[in-house]
Amino acid sequence: MKLGIVGLPNVGKSTLFNAITNAGAQSANYAFCTIEPNVGVVAVPDKRLDKLTEMYNPAKTTPATIEFVDIAGLVKGASKGEGLGNKFLSHIREVDAIIHVVRCFENDDIIHVDGSINPARDIETINLELIFSDIEIVERRLDRSTKAMKGDKSLAKEVEFLKRLKDALENGIPARNVECDEDEQEIIDTTALLTAKPVIYACNMSEDDFANGIDSNEGYKKVCEIAKAEGAEVLPICAELEAEISSLSKEEKEMFLSELGIEQGGLDLLIQRSYSLLGLISYLTAGAPEVRAWTIKKGTKAPQAAGKIHSDFERGFIRAEVIAYDDLIANGSMAAAKEKGLVRSEGKEYVMKDGDIVLFRFNV
Repeated sequence: MKLGIVGLPNVGKSTLFNAITNAGAQSANYAFCTIEPNVGVVAVPDKRLDKLTEMYNPAKTTPATIEFVDIAGLVKGASKGEGLGNKFLSHIREVDAIIHVVRCFENDDIIHVDGSINPARDIETINLELIFSDIEIVERRLDRSTKAMKGDKSLAKEVEFLKRLKDALENGIPARNVECDEDEQEIIDTTALLTAKPVIYACNMSEDDFANGIDSNEGYKKVCEIAKAEGAEVLPICAELEAEISSLSKEEKEMFLSELGIEQGGLDLLIQRSYSLLGLISYLTAGAPEVRAWTIKKGTKAPQAAGKIHSDFERGFIRAEVIAYDDLIANGSMAAAKEKGLVRSEGKEYVMKDGDIVLFRFNV
């Protein structure tokens, strides 16, 4: 899974990226500090892996991973090339979902590109640039499909939908909010539209906001209203705080957050929201050689899940021996769980569930 961190210059994108990836991306108080996208691969926190590691004492433990991409700040006119905009927009096309960092904190020492703090305006600026870029792409496909329709009448439905999609974009509606059937969704999926990507608005707030209660921040409340209307997710976060705790040990971090009355750090929450947004789950494999988490889409069947490990597993799939994580932990060992008949033999039509612990049987 690849997540693109976007936003206006100086909203805290690179600070957040550094904090959650420890990648050391350049971060400074001037626009276009980030030119080429910085990339960091982060392990997905999963307490189930810790328990399984205790149980199996494997040679290695491998978590699922997420790739974060820190994309340069966009500005008004980016879709027309302002601020190297076209280049930056192309970087966004390559990600699965967008983490849109919105500045909701006041600080006279950090310059805002528009001179004042206004989250609603900032969101509109970014969204309009993504929409303008999408309109151009839809217009080009519409033009090609209209010409091709003269010799192929089956394209009439596609042309009709592209016209409807263009109208929606011109009215400020992102592609992800356009109602469509399965065939129309495929058109969106094959058109590489920026506004079709799911979005999490990361409200970058001050440490005081968390101490006083995030609902006291008017900018945050406004972002929540916008996100609700769009069907997007919202994550309140303090990039500065995340940067402070990024170098702490796991125990120190938990103690620090507990003192602030915060249950989870920003990274954990960001990953959970991202998983939810993209419809992802993890299944687990466990044994003496390795304990490992594998990321799949909700609804994935056993053979395709097996293919995540190796294509031979999918090609020669026979069955999956499955036990729920909670059942294994409750019984203390695989042997005890088997005695109680909790390990099931599942076939090709089995739909994987989050936390399934699986042994795939295959023959090639």
